[in-house]
Amino acid sequence: MISQFYLKPKNTVDIHIFKTNIRTELEADHVIKILNAMTGIRQLTIDLEDIDKVLRVEASNNLNKRDIIAQVASQGFICKELL
Repeated sequence: MISQFYLKPKNTVDIHIFKTNIRTELEADHVIKILNAMTGIRQLTIDLEDIDKVLRVEASNNLNKRDIIAQVASQGFICKELL
């Protein structure tokens, strides 16, 4: 039997941070609307004042960062993970 100590909690949240080329409030609103429709996204922000136009996503641990990147890219924007 596996101790509960070693099991990952079910309600964990992953934080993903991406560099984008989103430039305007209109573009940001569009991307936010698209991403909010994804299952597992809890909160997201886009910092248009940052040089990297940072997209920060809090998501349940079952949402893959590649899915987020693909969704943003499908809207015509660059989205790369910041390490």
